Amino acid sequence: MLSVVIPCYNEEARLPATVDAIKKYLGARGDRYELILADDGSVDGTQKVIAAAMAGASNVRNVHLVQNRGKGRALAEGVAISKGDRVLLTDADLSTPIEELPKLEAKLDADAGVAIASRSIRGSAVVVSQPVYRVLMGKTFNLMVQALLLPGLWDTQCGFKLFKGDLARSVFADLRTDGFGYDPEALFLAKKRGARIAEVPVVWRHSAPTKVAAIRHSVDMFKDLVSVRFRSYAPSR
Repeated sequence: MLSVVIPCYNEEARLPATVDAIKKYLGARGDRYELILADDGSVDGTQKVIAAAMAGASNVRNVHLVQNRGKGRALAEGVAISKGDRVLLTDADLSTPIEELPKLEAKLDADAGVAIASRSIRGSAVVVSQPVYRVLMGKTFNLMVQALLLPGLWDTQCGFKLFKGDLARSVFADLRTDGFGYDPEALFLAKKRGARIAEVPVVWRHSAPTKVAAIRHSVDMFKDLVSVRFRSYAPSR
């Protein structure tokens, strides 16, 4: 079974179309799947949208954080209740279309532990780009990720990632980064467990508005990255 985990924070406008697209695509493939909507303390109508998605659908489940904790924490709570042999993490805006899933599945079929969507390697197609300053900030952050933690990975921040199920649950059980900087830690923990990480070129479209504040969250992500680099972890499980 495939588990799809979506972190949601104030996503009442975008979430209905995303849920519909995922249900239609996976339903047409005949997949056995569950959809886990992890509400990160939303204060808009996100819970009503989630309730509508769950109505009459036993394979749609909800995790509700009472207070906003951050994207990493919402994903960790969602992954914790997953049951799938594989776990797909995807953003509520579907910047990477769900139709790109087979590219990641092929890498797990070839014995990768994690397949991550990338906007930065040959074969990727950025149909709608971010503002130039965000692109430059993203590239700078990735160079720091490579220098401090994960050499050879060119885009750790794209929100479309497929894990082997047991690996995902093990990694996110140990995740300490609550915010947007969770990606390098999750991939670092996967690597510590001996997993091969495959980077996959995908189609990607920037979706506005974004929840990422350019300066504040960039500073937070850099602090998180340094913390992961020098943190002591228990032996891998």
